[in-house]
Amino acid sequence: MLLKPKMLQPGDKVATISLSWGGAGEPELRWRYEQGVERLKKVFGLEVVPMPNSLKGADYLYDNPKARAEDLMNAFKDPTIKGIVSNIGGSESIRLLPYIDFDVIRNNPKIFIGYSDATVTHLFCHKAGISSFYGPAILTDFAENVEMHAYTVDALKKTLFTNEVIGEVKPASEWTSERLEWLIENKDKQRKMNANQGYELLQGSGVVQGRLIGGCIEVLEFAKGTSLWPEEKYWKESILFFETSEDLPEPSYIEYWLRNYGSQGILQNIKGIVFAKPQHERYYEEYKESILGIMKELDLNELPILYNLNFGHTEPKFVLPYGAMAEIDCERVTFSILDSGVE
Repeated sequence: MLLKPKMLQPGDKVATISLSWGGAGEPELRWRYEQGVERLKKVFGLEVVPMPNSLKGADYLYDNPKARAEDLMNAFKDPTIKGIVSNIGGSESIRLLPYIDFDVIRNNPKIFIGYSDATVTHLFCHKAGISSFYGPAILTDFAENVEMHAYTVDALKKTLFTNEVIGEVKPASEWTSERLEWLIENKDKQRKMNANQGYELLQGSGVVQGRLIGGCIEVLEFAKGTSLWPEEKYWKESILFFETSEDLPEPSYIEYWLRNYGSQGILQNIKGIVFAKPQHERYYEEYKESILGIMKELDLNELPILYNLNFGHTEPKFVLPYGAMAEIDCERVTFSILDSGVE
């Protein structure tokens, strides 16, 4: 069991942090960061403090993984900070691993939220024994042009600001991953939304429950074979959640990676899998074919698999608490989180 952090309340102080790409500190993107911070203040009533190295720019942060790790350690150590929000992902936060003190995280449980390359930081928290939250980041969802999407706001409030059971997570009615350049002249342009068709059941029957574990499927590859890779007990009888990044990996890679999870014996011991909507819905049908092909290969045709969920690299998104008990209902084609996210 992972330890749940305490819930957030209006007036709490949260830290913003750059654990991979340092774009939040680039002069031409600073407006975007400030817009995300303003939403934390106005929509959620939080006080916001940037960690000291987080806005020093992309070059400095790339050259100084130790400085990024120090920000993370100091954010956990600071008793006045109640939550930590990732500015944005990237591709190499695995370089922080040598500088992480897991006792600091374990002894100071608090909310950490982010997605994509933040998967690595979620694994830091997981190794330390605390639950963290796969969800929105500052430069994307919080800083969304014009206003935050109501679906994302509702998910954050349900997961982080109340200790009630989260319950059924309904599909978003609309989605987007349209790329509008982060230029200040685009600040008042809304991205084009598309009608969302809801969840798809790829295979399976009945109702299954398991504890949530997963992340960005490409980033999880960085952790395989390292001390971060979760012990067997965490995979057993779990529900895996996977999403793909803006790199839009070809379907063959999904096959390679899933085949590895099968070779480790992980897929044979889980209760089910939920897959996010791919960005731009690229390879939407091809991914389904790849997933089902590997399940057939592994003789796992009965494993419940839900597809097209709203988390990861499309907006809006809901929040997944690591270690929370979740449920896939194959008959109703629903996904529920049966725990509260926080205490």
